[in-house]
Amino acid sequence: MSRIGCLALLVFVTIDYAAAQQATFRAGVDLVNFGVTVVDKQGNPVGGLKPDDFEVVENGHKQSVQYFIEGQPDLAPPLHLGLLLDTSGSMAEDIDAARKAAVKFVNSTDRASDVTLVDFATQVSVARFNPDDYPRLVERIRMGKVDGMTALYDALGMYLNGAETQDGQKVLVLYTDGGDTRSSLTYQDALDLVKASDVTIYAVGYLQHETSSAALQQRQFLQRFADLTGGQAYFPMGPKDLDGVFEKIQKEIAARYSLGYISNDTRTDGAWRSVEIKLLRRDLKGVRLRTRAGYFAPYKTTK
Repeated sequence: MSRIGCLALLVFVTIDYAAAQQATFRAGVDLVNFGVTVVDKQGNPVGGLKPDDFEVVENGHKQSVQYFIEGQPDLAPPLHLGLLLDTSGSMAEDIDAARKAAVKFVNSTDRASDVTLVDFATQVSVARFNPDDYPRLVERIRMGKVDGMTALYDALGMYLNGAETQDGQKVLVLYTDGGDTRSSLTYQDALDLVKASDVTIYAVGYLQHETSSAALQQRQFLQRFADLTGGQAYFPMGPKDLDGVFEKIQKEIAARYSLGYISNDTRTDGAWRSVEIKLLRRDLKGVRLRTRAGYFAPYKTTK
């Protein structure tokens, strides 16, 4: 049994999957998919780029881009959105602001095929909602109990376990006010799972109640999760800043590029493959490109 499978036996989980079937994007088992974000010096998304503006290099070998879509048009692969919300006891003072920002974010997300809510404290609870169920999603965000410790890594592991079976684009917004104090998984376990996934993580850490040393460590942890996946980490100074943070995340999601290719490495050894995606437009000064650092190859046993 996998580490995440074992975790399912240790953590209390409730699943509330949408009954309605969603349109599923299946590009074929050999297509490697990457979400790519390009921003200018001010951090604003850069649009209007074409496939020829990018170069993909896998383990030193150039690849041919065979799938490319900008933004979230109707023909784009479905967007599966995740929301990890800290509901531990330390959130009592700031939970109202966090909930309001999360509800506003969900209500402005009109392109998501579904939203998976993971609220976590001592225990972890998972529920998935399609757009018709958003009123129940909003009610759940607003009414959850605030109490207990912080099982952040277990919550992340449970989300990634469910996202593994989803096809299309996967974006996770993670909100917490401090470090993990409860999980069965370690930070390194969580880091390994993040590296193996194709989920883009936007981490929001409101760390004003932490000591300076604890806040510094947690900033590094959350930043690492985001960097590995091509996402971004935000550290608001107060609850009033949350709306602005969620708006920035929303704009980035709407402007993402979806890029896919069939690797010219046909081995099925399960090895890690480093991928570098470069922007070839020399006329664009000061732009930055964010994406995940690579992927694990398919694995098949030989008989």
